Amino acid sequence: MSLVPLVVVVVTSAALGALAVWFVLGRRPGAHAAGRHGPGGAHSEEALRRAVDTLVEVAGAQLDARLAAGGQQLDHRGAVIEQQMAGVVGELHRMADLVGHLQRDRAHEHGQIVAGLEEAMRQSRALATTTQSLQEALASPKARGQWGERMADDVLRAAGFVEGLNYRRQTAVAGGGIPDVTFLLPGGRELHMDVKFPVDNYLRHLDAVTDGEREGTRARFLRDVRDRVKELARRRYGDPSSSLDHVLLFIPNESVWGFVLEHDPAVIDLALSERVVLCSPTTLVGVLAVLRQSVEDHLVERTSGEILACLEAFEQQWERFGDALDGLGRKLETTTRSFEELSGPRRRQLQRTLDRVDALRERRAPDDTDDPAAGDELDRGAEDSGVADIPRLVDRRLG
Repeated sequence: MSLVPLVVVVVTSAALGALAVWFVLGRRPGAHAAGRHGPGGAHSEEALRRAVDTLVEVAGAQLDARLAAGGQQLDHRGAVIEQQMAGVVGELHRMADLVGHLQRDRAHEHGQIVAGLEEAMRQSRALATTTQSLQEALASPKARGQWGERMADDVLRAAGFVEGLNYRRQTAVAGGGIPDVTFLLPGGRELHMDVKFPVDNYLRHLDAVTDGEREGTRARFLRDVRDRVKELARRRYGDPSSSLDHVLLFIPNESVWGFVLEHDPAVIDLALSERVVLCSPTTLVGVLAVLRQSVEDHLVERTSGEILACLEAFEQQWERFGDALDGLGRKLETTTRSFEELSGPRRRQLQRTLDRVDALRERRAPDDTDDPAAGDELDRGAEDSGVADIPRLVDRRLG
């Protein structure tokens, strides 16, 4: 409760009390007359004034006490209110910061959303422009042929095929036709592929509005596909002796390939019966992988044959080398035995003979060197000892 209403209540209560006392005393019978004509009346008025004064003092004291208590209560409540207001102010500041942060985040996210929507709209316009350009390009048969060739080139390049090494493009064959792609296979064999595919009625089917138009264009497109298969089967590219009896027909779009399989699955059986293989970009990758593996297997087989031929020639040369080495060993063995015989017993025999010659020379006196008889005797001794046969023996052994 606030201070001003409290003061008003206290003062009003004191005043009402004083008036009540005065009214009671003044309304007693004879009070008025006594007050005017006798001493008792004056005494009553004096008592009334004292009572009123007492009541006023008591009311003032109570008022002062209540004012003091109210001031303390107001101070306490003011402190509490200040604390609460400080917390409220802090919360308000925090909420203001949070609201500002949320507004900044929302503005940033809004900007990102707007930028994303603008980018999506730009890409949608670019896609629409590209789609329109593609439809206009596919409306021309020449453009469709170039598009099919470009798709085939991309698939061949992705499969690792090299023009001039693994395939040729638009090269006349013996039969008089000009296939779009001719694959070079082992053993001089060839496999031909055509990339021209009718999609006029397929595009009209996509642009059709009514169910009747869509049904008519669908039927005409499937009929065009069958006619194309039969035409390619009659063409029969190349010489049967060098070309495979199957021809690849490339469908340059997976959607077109899926549409054909969905609405006319029997066309696959028709194509296979006519020895025509329908290939989408995905299935063409598998066919090219098989072709490449066959070429690599042939190269490995041919290389293995060459290695076996080299090994056979090496084996023959090794046998000749072994025979020559064995003959040389036998000759070396004979030579070794002859050398051992010469360096062993024969050398010792010669040495003993030489020793005997030296002994005879030492026995010859120095003064007998000029005596012819002594010389003849010495020669006869050498001849008897076998010294004269030494040169002849050495020549015979070495010969």
